[in-house]
Amino acid sequence: MNQQMVVLTHAVLITCIVQRGAADDVVQAAHEAGAHGATIFHGRGTGVRQKHLGLLGLTVNAEKEIVYIVVPDDQVDRVFERIYLAAKLDTPGMGIIYTTPIEKMATHIPHEVAARYGIHEA
Repeated sequence: MNQQMVVLTHAVLITCIVQRGAADDVVQAAHEAGAHGATIFHGRGTGVRQKHLGLLGLTVNAEKEIVYIVVPDDQVDRVFERIYLAAKLDTPGMGIIYTTPIEKMATHIPHEVAARYGIHEA
């Protein structure tokens, strides 16, 4: 079997940490904006904001959902904005979103898909 590694560059990881139960909305918004997949996992958070929000009579659930979405760098702004709005991150205590550039990544890409998008095998 002739194995070829396809290395992808020009990608960005979008990480969005939201209140438990909000990840599905994040993934749906990302998908509608052109993202093809997501990884969701559960976590627990703590921080300074809990005390400040507690003074306002608001409670912040410590249970979080973390969503990882990898997108091409030319799509990151559109996907980022759609996620921000869908997750209601303009509301205090709802979560945070940030991006991390990916220098390179590799995964299996069928030959016909690689050819269609001009991806070259190493």
